[in-house]
Amino acid sequence: MQHRTLGSQGLEVSALGYGAMGISIAYGPSDEQEGVAAIRRAYDLGITHFDTAEVYGWGENEKIVGRALAGFRDQVVIATKFGFTRDLETDSRPGHIREVVDSSLGNLGVDHLDVLYQHRVDPDVPIEDVAGAVKELIDAGKVKYFGLSEAGPQTVRRAHAVQPVSVLQTEYSLFERDVEQLFPTLEELGIGFVAYSPLGRGFLTGTARPAAQYDATDMRGTDPRWQPGNYEKNLDAVRRLGELAAGRGITVSQLALAWLLGRGEHIVPIPGTRSPSRVEENAAAAEVVLTATDLAAVDEILPDGGFGARYAARLPTWT
Repeated sequence: MQHRTLGSQGLEVSALGYGAMGISIAYGPSDEQEGVAAIRRAYDLGITHFDTAEVYGWGENEKIVGRALAGFRDQVVIATKFGFTRDLETDSRPGHIREVVDSSLGNLGVDHLDVLYQHRVDPDVPIEDVAGAVKELIDAGKVKYFGLSEAGPQTVRRAHAVQPVSVLQTEYSLFERDVEQLFPTLEELGIGFVAYSPLGRGFLTGTARPAAQYDATDMRGTDPRWQPGNYEKNLDAVRRLGELAAGRGITVSQLALAWLLGRGEHIVPIPGTRSPSRVEENAAAAEVVLTATDLAAVDEILPDGGFGARYAARLPTWT
């Protein structure tokens, strides 16, 4: 597994990472032991970047990640996030940030966090105050690198002026390409990019089912991309992508991840799965190089992304 450097502060991670959210929330009933096995298989295959957050089960996901990685903690990069309250309101007050960090350290069983993200921009707290609080945590040795999630160019610039931002995390996939408008700012400031939901919440694996067939605890049941009208268009696009992938001897998941990896050396996708065999499939995508012909075919199938918004509720505002 090749490595990539995110940002200008020295954050080095595997070209593909692992997103742990689905072990605990959002994708229906889960098996913790299978999730642990998936994390450990990812490490065996050279994946060194593991992503979690306080809000993923209010510490439970962090505990699972911490237990899974305990035997090789010094060989991996662990990222977590702050910024929500129990009722899912934003709270990035410096005092709350410090409380969350201390809790996350305990949940993960570590003495420092490799990457600390603000999970969502807080309209009630100046980003300079947020960056200043994280800077104090970095100076104290509790955090190594600062990240933002779903932040826009002005916010990124203001934060970066107080404490250098190493990485921005936002949804990005063949289905969701709007974030590309932020890439010039990231390139100018020397900031890396982590792509979450790089497989379109599973739609780009070729296993999507109609929304009504998902468990009530699975977010895909209400995802606009799964709703009638959008679902059929997305299903046809994935079918065509699957035909393209089959011609290369790869899966549609591997095609989608290889496409992201080819968008720039500053990009690291973090697909999530509870299945060790899916981890193996995803990891193999790091060795796939798409040709110009492949890329042209992808653009013909999905020139502007998928069909349907990425959230049923209000989207984050990038400012």
